[in-house]
Amino acid sequence: MRIIIDAMGGDHAPDDIVRGAAETADLIDHEIVLVGDEARVNAALDAADFEYDRSKLSILHAPEVIETGESPVKAVRRKTESSLVKGLEALKNGEGDLFLSAGNSGAIMAGGIFILGRIEGFERPAICSAYPILETGATSILIDSGANAELRAGNLLEFAVMGSIYANSVLGIESPSVGLVNMGTEPGKGSAMLKEAYGLLTKAKEEGLVPGFLGNVEARDVPLGICDVIVCDGLVGNIILKMTEGMALSISHLIRKKFTEGIIPKMGAVLLNNKLMELKKAFDYQEYGGAPVLGVKGAVVKMHGSTDAKGVMKSIARAIPFMENRVVENIGKSMAEISKIERNE
Repeated sequence: MRIIIDAMGGDHAPDDIVRGAAETADLIDHEIVLVGDEARVNAALDAADFEYDRSKLSILHAPEVIETGESPVKAVRRKTESSLVKGLEALKNGEGDLFLSAGNSGAIMAGGIFILGRIEGFERPAICSAYPILETGATSILIDSGANAELRAGNLLEFAVMGSIYANSVLGIESPSVGLVNMGTEPGKGSAMLKEAYGLLTKAKEEGLVPGFLGNVEARDVPLGICDVIVCDGLVGNIILKMTEGMALSISHLIRKKFTEGIIPKMGAVLLNNKLMELKKAFDYQEYGGAPVLGVKGAVVKMHGSTDAKGVMKSIARAIPFMENRVVENIGKSMAEISKIERNE
């Protein structure tokens, strides 16, 4: 398998992206293709202060970069020599099996749609992010976490199916539980669209397509691990994700402050050092790898914009089973059943 990585995307590109790829090279049996400015990528490889198998790394030259603030659609169409576009084209042309980027989220979505195309029948691709459950150490997935602000009910059904397939194939959850984020748990809660989505998901449960559908779930229960697959539109999902990140940072800062206010708290911090480090690790988004873009014709993973070398390694590790377990192919096979439910057959 060949793993294609956008070496120029993200806040710490290309140095950290290249370093993470080089550190991973010796740990996997796959070739890594780094897409980006050849001179800068080579310089980053030469700067590595550790031994690695350079023969497992190759470079695909791409002189342009799509920046964070650029219009996604315009950038994908105009910057045909960018690392993001050339990486996706290489994936489409069979020159690789998996594509990862920490670059412009909108451009990754636009590129996935324009270059790879949607899986037949799927209207809206979605970003599927890991959501850590601190109390148990398990991981739920949140879909959609930022790609689609406005949807119809059928799209939420598609997300539930895609999320269930991913949770089963990649996370190894045998029968993933699925919850629809709403303002209350009662079936009649929420907007007309959410009520319709509830009906479609109930039908999908009866038909065995989404057997783990639990019904509506409230946002306050999401951090407690109420379900394995959290289904919502991209606006709500992005708010949940960023609110959780903000709360995690606030709690971390508060703990640090409380344990530095005097001699006794500092002594306690020394005694609890291992537990505090575990807590810090649980709050670290780098530990959970990238977020797959589901619904496009190819294995695409969006890494966090601030991904460092460790984050690249984690993202590659999580992305390999995404490709090996044929998640994209299995999602395509589910479309016939989704269509029947939407047509109320």
